[in-house]
Amino acid sequence: MPKGYWVSVYRTISDAEKLAAYNKLAGPAVQAGGGRLLVRGGRVVAHDAGIAERTVLIEFDSFERALAARESEAYKEALVALSDGVERDFRIVEGID
Repeated sequence: MPKGYWVSVYRTISDAEKLAAYNKLAGPAVQAGGGRLLVRGGRVVAHDAGIAERTVLIEFDSFERALAARESEAYKEALVALSDGVERDFRIVEGID
């Protein structure tokens, strides 16, 4: 069964305090959903139309688990804390089996 991934590329971070509050809640929510953090921040080299801002990559055992974690009450609470603190491109993608 193919794995599932959350891919977040932040375009802008306008409120670092909201992002910190989100991180505090999102980490446990992701772990409870079976997610494993592979990339958070760090060095980025962007090419083409890429944006060299914060990038996050989280792996789940399946695409379905990735979807379920995004819809969990714990993660929804994290999104409330984040609100308009960032502009990001968030995707859930299926890996190759």
